Amino acid sequence: MDILLLILGFFCMILGILGSFLPVVPGPPISWLGLLLLILTTVMPNDWWLIVITGIVALVVVGLDYWIPAAGTRKFGGSRAGMIGTTVGLLISIIFPILGLAGIVIWPFIGAVVGELINKTGHKQAMKAAFGSFIGFLTGTFIKFVVTVIFLGIFLMRAWDYRADFFPFLNGRDSISFLSFRT
Repeated sequence: MDILLLILGFFCMILGILGSFLPVVPGPPISWLGLLLLILTTVMPNDWWLIVITGIVALVVVGLDYWIPAAGTRKFGGSRAGMIGTTVGLLISIIFPILGLAGIVIWPFIGAVVGELINKTGHKQAMKAAFGSFIGFLTGTFIKFVVTVIFLGIFLMRAWDYRADFFPFLNGRDSISFLSFRT
């Protein structure tokens, strides 16, 4: 059961990192779930302070992820249409990866410009608002990514510290000689 929880926890960590970029997947809460699954194993000591603190961090980041793009859009005179355009642009970059990794940056900006133009904003104001919406999006994405990578680091360090308990069949064997083919 512990191995299953470890694997599911690691899967949550990877999904959480991907969720940093995907608007429909809440990255930090999923990564936090991975930490929780790790702590729920019988191998790990119950470190509830870690779970509480990282849970609070995950919730704060989720809140910031809604607030930062709205604040960026408002500061640069944008509208809700610009924020929606940013999200649509991101989805386009994921579904149709025409520009590769650069598309994750370019398409949300294009989406914000189109959203502002649909909102009947002038070209100059649409570019300014799209820039604000885009900066807010990038800031939120960067914060989510950093937090999920830190959660992954905590997960890996904790799992590594207790690797002998997770994999008792490796105890007492030199890993190099275990992997060699000498008889």
